[in-house]
Amino acid sequence: MRVTLEGKLAGLLIAVFAAGAGAGAWASMRYSSYTVAVAGTALLGAVPLVWIARAASRPARTILRALTGMVASYRDGDFNFSIRLHRSDELGELVRLHNELSTALREQRQQLAQRELLLESITQQSPMALVLLDAHERVVYSNIAARHLLGNGSNLQGCDFAALLADYPMALREAIDSQEDTLFQVPIDGEDETYHLSQKQLLLRGRPHRLLLLKCMTRELSRQEVGAWKKLIRVLSHELNNSLGPISSLVTSAEEFVRRGDLLALPPILATIGERAAHLHRFVAGYAAFARLPAPRPENVPWSTLINDLQRQVKFRTYQQLPELPGWVDRIQVEQLLINLLKNAHESGSDQDAIELGVSVGAGVQQIIVRDRGCGMSDIVLSQALLPFYSTKRNGTGLGLALAREIADAHGGQIRLANRVEGGMEVCITLPLPSLTTA
Repeated sequence: MRVTLEGKLAGLLIAVFAAGAGAGAWASMRYSSYTVAVAGTALLGAVPLVWIARAASRPARTILRALTGMVASYRDGDFNFSIRLHRSDELGELVRLHNELSTALREQRQQLAQRELLLESITQQSPMALVLLDAHERVVYSNIAARHLLGNGSNLQGCDFAALLADYPMALREAIDSQEDTLFQVPIDGEDETYHLSQKQLLLRGRPHRLLLLKCMTRELSRQEVGAWKKLIRVLSHELNNSLGPISSLVTSAEEFVRRGDLLALPPILATIGERAAHLHRFVAGYAAFARLPAPRPENVPWSTLINDLQRQVKFRTYQQLPELPGWVDRIQVEQLLINLLKNAHESGSDQDAIELGVSVGAGVQQIIVRDRGCGMSDIVLSQALLPFYSTKRNGTGLGLALAREIADAHGGQIRLANRVEGGMEVCITLPLPSLTTA
């Protein structure tokens, strides 16, 4: 067979390509083995590195767990936890700051515990009855005075306050229900005891509470009453001397003019003596009228008629519809009582449009309320305002509120003074209503 040149060349090319392919395959096999070897060597080297990293981070993870437990103890109120670590890096600084925080919180809690112990001793030994109520009107705390006053010495904690007061006088329940500072009287062992009630709204641990402070004012009022009588004697002595001194001097002058025979000078002297005597008579008569308040003569008086007559004398407005049922009062005395209260409201600095009067009838009583937006009264003034001759006004006689109390007492009722929460005063007169008028 004759082989052509072209055939030889073709065979040579095929052989070259075949040899190249074989050499490539062998090279590829050698490269894959090298890669596997390198990967295996790297994997074997990484295992110690991971172990070394975990071993190096173990102290940091231990410290972080300790710090987590420390923060959890703060949440539970335990500040006795601290970490002992001597490191100069950032982690050591963090531990040091946490230890300082724990020490500061621990010291503050000890100080608070000492203050609470002192406060507990003071409140328990205080003669003022103290009662703390939660949002559900249950007793959270009460001191010894409160337990003796309201619970016959038994523990009041957890008691329903409304149920606790069910057997107590209406005046006490009304004063507490008003949720305002007030002065009221309750009969205890056959004697009228005067109490001052102070009420405060506050938040404890984010929850609303009401704090009641009850103080017996009977002894204090008796002491103030003695002081008032002493003041009365001083006032009377001063006024009598101011009138009798000039009268005595004028009488001496008149005698001298009579001795001289100068009768023309007598009329002015006698006129002055008459003026001073008339002034002295009016002064004494005013005090005598207070001391000799006649017994009231109640009768049916339409409230609209009484209020209309008052509005012609003093400016005020009614804040609710007047009852159709007539009042059972001594009209002259009650009218004088309300005039005194309304004048006090005008003198309190209240705007005239804020001076209001309301009348309500129900449950066998008739109630008259006079309120304003004046400056109100301090606790001291509030506790003494009903005393005769006690006044904070420069030219006041101290008889207005005292006369109002006398009139209310004479009707068998009572008067209650209270500061309004938004500012100003509220005076409540409660008078009994006979059953025959409610039929």
